[in-house]
Formats: sequence, structure tokens, C-alpha cells
Amino acid sequence: MTKNYREAYGLHATNGILFNHESPRRGVEFVTRKITSQAAKIKLGLENKIRFGNLEAQRDWGHAQEYVNGMWLMLQRDDPGDCVLGTGKCHSVRTFLELTFNYVDLDPYEYLEIDEEFYRPAEIVMLQADASKAKKLLKWTPQISLEALIQEMVDKDLELYASA
Repeated sequence: MTKNYREAYGLHATNGILFNHESPRRGVEFVTRKITSQAAKIKLGLENKIRFGNLEAQRDWGHAQEYVNGMWLMLQRDDPGDCVLGTGKCHSVRTFLELTFNYVDLDPYEYLEIDEEFYRPAEIVMLQADASKAKKLLKWTPQISLEALIQEMVDKDLELYASA
């Protein structure tokens, strides 16, 4: 639709297709924040288990701060267009879970409960971005590692739940 309006009306319209962009501000209903918040609660003794469905789903997770910068770069171009933003790297939910619990020095499998309720009927196994156009046109490449993102999210969750 953006392309149609851009071409039909000569609008300076840009469309950003953003893969999973995460931060401590992400809602706890999303898998990344569910993992980091539950790990923090377990570490603080506020919870004793974490329930999940498919741990093998793979996603391209990046830091929201970098995606905002990418959107800003898109809007600075004289020539509007469409760009995909993502890291180009996929990690499983299992990997995210393990990295998170390792950061707080816990074994996730001591607290993990697999629950059929959390399986999606039409699960997409792997979602991975091709941000080569953004890299070429915008000189945009994400720099924040998954580990650094997880540490920031866990630290904020520990701070949040420790003061609750």
C-alpha cells in the first residue's frame, strides 16, 4: 500500500519491515520478555517455574534501539523506498532461554515446564531477515549482540521485581 501511494501520488513514503525488535520495554506477553521476566522472578525467589511450548522456533531478534536508528535513516533518504531491518541471525527460543538463565546463574531445565497450551497451531519454524538492502543503502548494521540484549533486559527485570 505504501508503494502504491508513493507511486500514485508522488508521496515521500517509506515502509520499514522490522523483524523482532526487543528491549526491556517489550510487553511480558512476548516470548523474550516472558523469559527474562520469569528468570528474574525465579532468581529473586518470586516464582518457581516457567511454562513454554515450542522451544525450537527460531527468530531473528535484535535491539529496538538499533531499529529506531534504522527507521530514522530510512526517513533521511531523498529517494523513498522500502527496507527490511533485522540481524540476519536466527536463534531458537531454547537458546534465548538458556542464555537468559545462564546469565543469572540458573539451570533453566530445573524450572521449565513444557505445556501444550503454548504451542501455536500454525507455528512458523524460522523467521530470518535479509537486511542487505538496509546495509547497502543506509549503511545500517546492528551491533548489539543477543547476549548484550538479554543482559540489558534481565538487569531491568531484576531491578523491576526487586523493588516490587
